[in-house]
Amino acid sequence: MGSDSPRNPEANATSDGRPVYLEDIPRHEAQESLRQAMIAAHLWGVLGSEVIPLDENAFGRVTAVPIWARLSSPNYHAAAMDGFAVRAEATVGAQPSSPITIAVRTAAGPPGAACSKYVDTGDPLPEWADAVVPIENVESVDERGRAAADPRAPAAVRIRASIVPWSHVRPMGEDIVATQLVLPTGHVLGPADLGAIAAAGHDQITVARKPRVAIIPTGSELTPVGSPAGPSGIIEYNSIVLAAQINAMGGVATRFPIVRDDLDMISGAVARAAEDHDLVLLNAGSSAGGEDFSAAVVSKLGRVLVHGVAVRPGHPVILGLLQPDSAGQHPTRPIIGVPGYPVSASLTVEIFVEPLLATWLGRSSWAPPTEQAELTRKITSPPGDEDHVRVAVGRVGGRLLAAPLATGAGVITSLVHADGIVVIPPGMQGVEAGERVSVRLHRSMPEIDQTILCVGSHDVTLDLLAQFLARFGRRFVSANVGSQGGLLALRRRHAHLAGCHLLDPQGAEYNIPFIRHYMPDVPVKVIALTLREQGLLVRTGNPKGLTRLDDLARPDVLYVNRQRGAGTRVLLDHHLAQLKILPDSIRGYDREEYTHLAVAAAVAGNRADCGLGIAAAARALGLDFVPLFKERYDLVMAREHADGALLAPLIALLGAGEFRDEVARLPGYDVSVMGTVVLEDG
Repeated sequence: MGSDSPRNPEANATSDGRPVYLEDIPRHEAQESLRQAMIAAHLWGVLGSEVIPLDENAFGRVTAVPIWARLSSPNYHAAAMDGFAVRAEATVGAQPSSPITIAVRTAAGPPGAACSKYVDTGDPLPEWADAVVPIENVESVDERGRAAADPRAPAAVRIRASIVPWSHVRPMGEDIVATQLVLPTGHVLGPADLGAIAAAGHDQITVARKPRVAIIPTGSELTPVGSPAGPSGIIEYNSIVLAAQINAMGGVATRFPIVRDDLDMISGAVARAAEDHDLVLLNAGSSAGGEDFSAAVVSKLGRVLVHGVAVRPGHPVILGLLQPDSAGQHPTRPIIGVPGYPVSASLTVEIFVEPLLATWLGRSSWAPPTEQAELTRKITSPPGDEDHVRVAVGRVGGRLLAAPLATGAGVITSLVHADGIVVIPPGMQGVEAGERVSVRLHRSMPEIDQTILCVGSHDVTLDLLAQFLARFGRRFVSANVGSQGGLLALRRRHAHLAGCHLLDPQGAEYNIPFIRHYMPDVPVKVIALTLREQGLLVRTGNPKGLTRLDDLARPDVLYVNRQRGAGTRVLLDHHLAQLKILPDSIRGYDREEYTHLAVAAAVAGNRADCGLGIAAAARALGLDFVPLFKERYDLVMAREHADGALLAPLIALLGAGEFRDEVARLPGYDVSVMGTVVLEDG
């Protein structure tokens, strides 16, 4: 593909004449298209340099020229210890039983062969000396051979062991030799680098100029952070995330005010930003909907190079060049149309902006550390796309595991909880559970080694548990796949523990029959976490007047369910069977959510009239709660982990203390059973 035009130059257009072209270009081809266009526009390479003072503000800057040493460090032979400078040959023969006494030199003039002088650490070594005897290894004596009043100003010293030349001496140039290369061009300065530069005789440094990046959020539905969003407004936070990414990558971000969906207004904002910024990021409106103006703006002010890249999330990204108008106004600048969904936006900056900033700064592009891990569940991927999947990572029984997180492009919390990214290349339609995958890590391995993986049923107390465990240096990561899914994960040794609240078909016991069924050969320890109320989550005032479970069969009631295998789903099905209510008679029975809070959000957002869940979820979203059942929620642990150091703080928290008190304050919880060992295999 040439760099002068989009792959589909004869694109369709909207009714108002705006071009619409969504392509499916491989990532590397899209990156190369932008690179070639910028080379042709003389925009590829280091932007420029500036001289700055050598102080703590130089941290993180990138060297624009090589740094050569002006001085040696040290620039003289320096004492490395407090002690007495001597000639090493004068100590030959010294032994514990027959010490050698060496006079301390007090006057100017040529020294004798046996002569010493007191020096502090860092002092220049006398020209006649070639070693230092530490003060703790000598006996300071006066003229009569008695202990000197001041051990640093004696008449002589007794030495009971010989030393070799240059002992306890930092020779000139030990660290840096004048004229040697201290740091090359393109080096990102760390704290120690600043010290080395100073030691080499510099007080200023030439660094690459930071690229200036304009971030323009667009959308009539957006409201600024801190303003009331209202029922149809969306808080604009993408620009905060993108600006933080840009600044961390070495650029300088400028966040522009929100621009409503208007072609001329957006075009004006982009033109103004291009005047004094090196790159413009136009956030949202990069797709091809009725209010997606980004492609039209780029076409109006320049040319679109790419619209649509085979990357998920982030497919509708736009790459283009802004060009001078007929009057020569507005310099040539690259522009990137960034998708509006937060995960897509963040990924777009990582894939397309970071390499560009690296080029402008003259440094290497970032290469995150990677580790091989075992996938805990199957991933399906769009064929033909490069799929970037967020995962939580932990070590279980010596194996490194990657647990896929929520995949929605709008799920910003999946970035918060992600420990890394698994990239599924184009041509693969997914990866099976148990397969080895390469994970680009966002966290260090020491952090990951202190991670507790909990896979199973969702409960809000797990979030509290994570907060308390952080005090003990533990990360608690919870993947919500339902109680049955948690037991299966334990059986496959893909988790340290599982939250579980499965009621057996006879309604007599929680969890134990299911543990024996799904994990017959896995020794376990089961500890009760809490008793909790389950009931109907309904909108404020209970407008449908729901009071009993059989109300779900009413034709005017729309229900939202939990996923198959969830304990709440099992509880519902058990009581529906007792009431002889068929699932098919419940509107919305097949609509599934994976957490109590997601069910509450569906009700609060008028996507359902009610759902079965816990009281705490109802309170969190301002809903009413109709209590129906009480159940026990247990933590099921593989015995090999229950007795280990990693889980020891967790088990300790289940005893009497602040954590128990916090849970007791939540609505619908009874902590009387907390910490009780329900089952422990020998």
